[in-house]
Amino acid sequence: MEADYVIVGAGSAGCAMAYRLCEAGRSVIVIEHGGSDAGPFIQMPGALSYPMNMGVYDWGFRTEPEPHLGGRTLATPRGKVIGGSSSINGMVFVRGHPRDFDHWAETGARGWSYADVLPYFRRMETWHGGPANEFRGTGGPLHITRGPRANPLFHAFVEAGRQAGYEVTDDYNGAQQEGFGPMEATIWRGRRWSAANAYLRPALKRANCTLVRAFARRVTLSEGRATGVEVERGGRNEVISARAEVILAASSINTPKLLMLSGIGPAAHLAEHGIAVAADRRGVGANLQDHLEVYMQYAAQQPITLYKYWNLIGKAWVGARWLLGRGGPGASNQFESAAFIRSDAGIAYPDIQYHFLPIAVRYDGRAVAEGHGFQAHVGPMRSKSRGAVTLASADPRAAPVIRFNYMSHPDDWAEFRRCVRLTREIFAQEAFRPHVRHEIQPGAEVATDDEVDAFIRDHAESAYHPCGTARIGRRDDPGAVVDPECRVIGVDALRVADSSIFPRITNGNLNGPSIMVGEKAADHILGRQMLAPSNAEPWQSPRWQGAQR
Repeated sequence: MEADYVIVGAGSAGCAMAYRLCEAGRSVIVIEHGGSDAGPFIQMPGALSYPMNMGVYDWGFRTEPEPHLGGRTLATPRGKVIGGSSSINGMVFVRGHPRDFDHWAETGARGWSYADVLPYFRRMETWHGGPANEFRGTGGPLHITRGPRANPLFHAFVEAGRQAGYEVTDDYNGAQQEGFGPMEATIWRGRRWSAANAYLRPALKRANCTLVRAFARRVTLSEGRATGVEVERGGRNEVISARAEVILAASSINTPKLLMLSGIGPAAHLAEHGIAVAADRRGVGANLQDHLEVYMQYAAQQPITLYKYWNLIGKAWVGARWLLGRGGPGASNQFESAAFIRSDAGIAYPDIQYHFLPIAVRYDGRAVAEGHGFQAHVGPMRSKSRGAVTLASADPRAAPVIRFNYMSHPDDWAEFRRCVRLTREIFAQEAFRPHVRHEIQPGAEVATDDEVDAFIRDHAESAYHPCGTARIGRRDDPGAVVDPECRVIGVDALRVADSSIFPRITNGNLNGPSIMVGEKAADHILGRQMLAPSNAEPWQSPRWQGAQR
């Protein structure tokens, strides 16, 4: 088999690239190890806790024991299914803050400033939150919607933020991220609107797009040039050839693994595993980042939370409503209110994110024993801790070694303590007086720095936002893996386009910026003129230098 372009990974960026390259008349083969995304476990938004805990849809990665989290090993879900992680995530849509992308550009990712990437965010979306404006698009494949916010708890959360003195924003993906307001989601007409639904299915309707279900083993190279991808399919190995380029979009975990298996990575590490070095790039697998969060949980005074459906009859009713008409609670991911705030004066833009949920429950779907409750997921956005993805062996079937080194920087602890204390202040506002019975987690008895630190150590969880393991930078930067056109430095005809290339993690959930990377990379691959930079001016708090809110 051969095509102009061979893309490894039918995830957020891979689907977007397949769509744009096929639209331009190029032939594309997309390699995906996972299977179908059909069925209610993936397509019903309210069932989001299921697919990321099912081996059929998830690679099942886990971290090494994390020394600063009491030696715990944390789940690192990555989608092994059509649509990749966009088919198993929480469907929350966040672009990131404008300053995130300006930081990218300042650190070597020329052409990736906010002015440069905003046109791609606009191109990729059809926004249903209001009329088109200079920040939002209305003609793209990705539908962005908001939940109905029918539960009064969603409004109580936003009002409590206002009462505590914070900004209220109508659109955190528009001019003003900072503040409390409605959360946005990749949900359309009651279905998960994954990259597979938005991009890949339309692309596959074209004769020049082919999906191959196979396990990618390595990139094949000849005289410093990528020529194809060796895959395992039907019990035997074969090579799928690329006439023009190979593009890795296999996630920030599998992309560095594939690069290293192909001889691209830190020379000493490759030598440990007997892999011949094609390009000595020390940045491959390094710079691993993530968002950690804790669940601040509260017992509810009124029986108005989703706990009323947390029984066999309730779940059957929710499922039936969704199956019959794509309506009811199952049509929402239930993350319908959000906030981005600054943790202290002198911080230029938000560094704390909130997801509000009208039930006290874990991500694996286990509800707390106390019954009716609600929670806020909260965590710092720009941890200084860095980890790495390395090879366990030269066997492509072996899972990589994942070490995030969570909480290894002392600043992380101070930032997380502020998260806990600022959250308590929000839930102590008048808007929550009719709703809060008491704090379940961490509990009122957790008060001192040492007690809060112990809670964080025992209960912090990944928000499942890994990135950064093949970062973009200048070609003369020894730590960079790809140049600003996503070309792997030191190898011809090979690109990386997924969350691996992020120099630094962006504010919020990563599905949105990952799709944007696919959109922009497609124009680089096609050799097109980039979309004209935007002149839109995002909002920044006029008080940021002297006030926390």
